[in-house]
Amino acid sequence: MNSLTAQLKHKIDNKTKPLGALGTLEDIALKVGTIQNTLSPVLKNPTIIVFAGDHGLVDEGVSPYPKAVTQQMVFNFLNEGAAINVFCKLNNIKLLVADAGIDAEFDESLPLIHAKIGKGTKNILNQPAMSSDECIKAIATGSEIVFQQHEKGCNIIGFGEMGIGNTSSASLLMSKFCNLPIEKCVGRGTGLDDEGLTRKVSILKQAIEKHPDALIPTEILSTFGGFEIVMMTGAMLKAAELGMVLMIDGFIATSAVLSAYHFNKHILNNCIFCHQSDEQGHKLMLDYLNVKPLINLNLRLGEGTGAAVAYPIIKAAVSFLNEMASFESAGVSKA
Repeated sequence: MNSLTAQLKHKIDNKTKPLGALGTLEDIALKVGTIQNTLSPVLKNPTIIVFAGDHGLVDEGVSPYPKAVTQQMVFNFLNEGAAINVFCKLNNIKLLVADAGIDAEFDESLPLIHAKIGKGTKNILNQPAMSSDECIKAIATGSEIVFQQHEKGCNIIGFGEMGIGNTSSASLLMSKFCNLPIEKCVGRGTGLDDEGLTRKVSILKQAIEKHPDALIPTEILSTFGGFEIVMMTGAMLKAAELGMVLMIDGFIATSAVLSAYHFNKHILNNCIFCHQSDEQGHKLMLDYLNVKPLINLNLRLGEGTGAAVAYPIIKAAVSFLNEMASFESAGVSKA
């Protein structure tokens, strides 16, 4: 245990409470203090970025929703009508939306981060989702987006996504990175029935078999990733490098962490996993990373909603560390 960790533990243990009585809040306080290298951490300009992109594999029927819903939901975000808008507004979190690769054009005047790599990925049954150059560009673009927010004073950032078909991409990444059979990684996504789920598993099996040579992280990402997931991966790597606190949402966002982890295992030191998704593979993904989520509300919406809902818990942890009296200052006898 290094000196700072020991000092943080001493500060936490000497608050006016029984030892360990604030449970997970104590773990969060210790983590945020460690990330920020201080006994008095501060959460500045909390921000969630929703990365949006389309997927060529949707043409095979892996989702009950048409591809057009990605664009429609982006307009819903911009019009402040989605769940993520409500929760960000409730908790004073800044919300940004990035077009990572939607199969549609947006007017340049819209309050959108215009970062399109391409108009959706390719159909993985026919060819890799993107070229290696597109993959590298998406990682670099995500990195730059986060750098700009850090420059504006943000030190805690959450990641959301929107993309019809992206649970398929996340399942494929999970299967490759965790070395698990695809059946353990696939869930119902946006609400497939039993027949649709069977079809989805069959299609993703074919996709895995089509690309046996994708073995290293960049190959896996470019073959099976989505533009929004790859851009999130780059954003997460940069956020950790900059010493920011990362709020991780559900299944899709965790697939980006999983990807980033295979570039830099230390990224987990900066991550707070906000919730456990109701999507089947998420628990196994969390187990693979050996991390515990803060809450389980059976959410499976994405958009960063789990991160936005969990933010007040992180805020509570930092607040007790900074504001709660110690036994000494309050004149309270210790056990």
